[in-house]
Amino acid sequence: MQAVQHSQVPKVIPEQAVDLDLVRSIIQQYKTLPGAMLPVLHAIQDAIGYVPASAVPLIADELNLSRAEVHGVISFYHHFRQQPAGRHIVQICRAEACQAVGSEVLAAHAKAALGCDFHGTSSDGQFTLEPVYCLGLCASGPNMQIDDDLHARVSSEKFNRLVQAKRGAR
Repeated sequence: MQAVQHSQVPKVIPEQAVDLDLVRSIIQQYKTLPGAMLPVLHAIQDAIGYVPASAVPLIADELNLSRAEVHGVISFYHHFRQQPAGRHIVQICRAEACQAVGSEVLAAHAKAALGCDFHGTSSDGQFTLEPVYCLGLCASGPNMQIDDDLHARVSSEKFNRLVQAKRGAR
């Protein structure tokens, strides 16, 4: 049995081009695990970049669950996306330690700079902004992560530099 690997920069496939045979093969690979839904959802998102609506009935049918149960899990966990993400994932810590040192100001700046709210994607498709509830750097907040890179003590100016560096790294 393979372990589920979690990727921060998934390959994103538009809904109309989703390979449902790939989705079925992922479900088959994990469906015998106890509590198979989370490994299935993670594997689909890792392979496609999000969990497309067309996968929900397949997951429900194969795992003997209702569509509502599958949708409930997808919508409950902030990790799962129901739409394609941008090229880069920007996560801003929303936990109490970061809030105490300015993450609310950072979040407001990020929303304005990227032109989108949490769970949204910038108009150029480069950045998806997501909240995260601890990055493990509590003593040096506010913190954020872009793709797999953690950043501590992020000011608005530092945010701008980090985003600009990602824009230039196309």
